[in-house]
Amino acid sequence: MSALTKQASGAGLASLSVMAWRNLWRNYRRTGIMIMAISIGVWAMIFMSALMRGMVEDILQRGVQQLPGHVQLHHPDYPDDPSVVNSLPENVVQAGIAEAGEAVSRWYARIKVPAIIASERESRGLVLLGVDPLAEHADIFANAQLLEGEFLNDPEDQGIVIGERLSDRLETRLGKRVVVMSQNPQNDIVERGLRVSGIYQAEFRGQEERYAYMSKNTLQSLLEIDGQVSEVAIFGQDYRDLSELLSGLQSTFDSNTGMKPEAWNEVNPYLGGAVRLMDGFVLFFIVIIFLALSFGLANTLVMAVFERVREIGLMLALGMRPGMVLGQIMIESVYLLGLGLALGNLLAWLSVVSIADGVDISAVAEGLEMAGMGTVLYPLMLSKDVISANVIVIVMGAIVSFMPAWHAAHYDPIRALTKPT
Repeated sequence: MSALTKQASGAGLASLSVMAWRNLWRNYRRTGIMIMAISIGVWAMIFMSALMRGMVEDILQRGVQQLPGHVQLHHPDYPDDPSVVNSLPENVVQAGIAEAGEAVSRWYARIKVPAIIASERESRGLVLLGVDPLAEHADIFANAQLLEGEFLNDPEDQGIVIGERLSDRLETRLGKRVVVMSQNPQNDIVERGLRVSGIYQAEFRGQEERYAYMSKNTLQSLLEIDGQVSEVAIFGQDYRDLSELLSGLQSTFDSNTGMKPEAWNEVNPYLGGAVRLMDGFVLFFIVIIFLALSFGLANTLVMAVFERVREIGLMLALGMRPGMVLGQIMIESVYLLGLGLALGNLLAWLSVVSIADGVDISAVAEGLEMAGMGTVLYPLMLSKDVISANVIVIVMGAIVSFMPAWHAAHYDPIRALTKPT
């Protein structure tokens, strides 16, 4: 008996599906318009999400490069007082990172202190970076290029590399002599004359006035902090997943060393907040677009039901259960949503592929520079955004479709049959 019941149920569902498909195309123009509306809405959800994700990804990658590092080590007091007094012993750092194992892909130690640079005519405040040019060259010039001269050759190099804007402010040029001044651990002013060995141009032009580069050993000698560094930049395999890297570093640099490893989103809360904000914004964006679509979907189904009032009344009078009427109309809505989703997903994928090499936004790059963006935007289509858009459209669409379907299933057959067309 149960087998016969299942067979009958299967046949009933198949019949409802066929009827729903045929009813869907009775007014092909209205159905086609609704499918196009759904597909355009889904395309907008996914494509705009991909552009926004690409924008945030660009900001994050550039932000991590500028920090630099996925994880940073500082003296506990350095964030509040970035002076040479709050430095780290380089030998302890080196030994600790060696214990962290393979989770560390690369690292470098640097000196980062406030200073004053003066030319023959002008002086400016800036941040002086003492770097190992052999270790940091690739990261420094990921978002910059050398316009004139050359970068530092080795940790003992006696030159200084400044930005193009800073050279203009100081009214100096390549090969000219400048004086840098800062404080040593005894709070005495120390200074040294250096020749400008290189001038760089940064993608974010504000960096050109803010940072100047010296070799690490030369700056250590100037500040009288041999064997000491201000910060340590540590890179893992992926900046999104730092659990293994942080776990290894935290077990090595415990409270006894006076060093606390901090992930990039702790060092720069703005970057971490951008990720959380974008997740919420994408969901909000998808829901808003669907709300606009829902009115069209509900109207389409209401009109489809209104045109078939007498037909539905006849089916109910002949013994068709209200549940089957409800199921038929719900299947129609699923067909409508499914076709719109399929076309919308395809359009979104084609749109993202067509601009995979990037979109030039240099016309507005100066304004976006404040947010940390570059001049080319690369879309990033995440599977979770595609799934979210599809699930929300199907689930919310079914909810919106339920009311006209439920109303049709509960028609009074006599009133429906006598309703004027």
